[in-house]
Amino acid sequence: MTEPVTTLNASRETRAGGFSGYLALLLMLTFLGYGIWSLVGVISGGDNAATIDFIGLIGSLFWFFLLSAGFYMIQPNQGVAITLFGAYKGTDRNEGLRWVWPWMGKSKISLRANNLISEKIKVNDLRGNPIEMAAQVVWRVTDTAQALFDVDDYKAFVIAQIEAAVRTIGARYPYDDFTHQEVTLRGNHDQVGAELRAELMARLAVAGITVDECGFTHLAYAQEIAGAMLRRQQAEAVVAARKTLVEGAVGMVEMALEMLSAKNVVELDDERRAAMVSNLMVVLCGERDTQPVVNTGTLYS
Repeated sequence: MTEPVTTLNASRETRAGGFSGYLALLLMLTFLGYGIWSLVGVISGGDNAATIDFIGLIGSLFWFFLLSAGFYMIQPNQGVAITLFGAYKGTDRNEGLRWVWPWMGKSKISLRANNLISEKIKVNDLRGNPIEMAAQVVWRVTDTAQALFDVDDYKAFVIAQIEAAVRTIGARYPYDDFTHQEVTLRGNHDQVGAELRAELMARLAVAGITVDECGFTHLAYAQEIAGAMLRRQQAEAVVAARKTLVEGAVGMVEMALEMLSAKNVVELDDERRAAMVSNLMVVLCGERDTQPVVNTGTLYS
């Protein structure tokens, strides 16, 4: 009997009830001024007045240090997650000087866009050829609660998931297809990049992270097969060029024979026609310049 798998309790960001820090700053300065006034009274006053001033001094110092411990700053595109004895109470995204009770925990997190270029990794493509790949990803945090509390280290999580997504996409397609009949990593950058972004967004959703842009910065055959694949590409290119050349030569020969027959320039029997076709194909498909040979006799002698 298998034990049930415990699923992750997904967190959700809520707005925190932080206060404006400027009002708290004004109160702190007020208590500071009252503390100084009480200190002067303790030094210069009588016994009864000194006792009252001393109590006022202790109270003002208490509130001064209590208020001073609750300040925090929020810059543009930053957030602060507020917790109370480990319980998440919300995220404050209001810019400027802010204040909460000192016993509440404060965790800053950046909401700005981050640009990350992954390390080069070796992947086997759809045909089993080892290739090297690296990706550039622009990502940012959209849910601070998920980023802080649903994964252990959201930045390390992003790096690991980028590598996993690159491996997944790299194994889904071949590196290249000379016939241009398949979707390839090298020939279909936009489509493959869109699939990589969708794969990353699905993987990073658990951490409250979205991907704004991504693409491959490095894509090449691995060094151990790069030379062999280069020769293969060259051979395929030569074969394709030969095929195009032969198709064009055949068309030209057909056109020449049709024009000679239509204009009654010369009457050719099957043997002479075959000889002419052979000579034209040699002239049109040869890699070197042809050297004409003057025949002073006939085809049969």
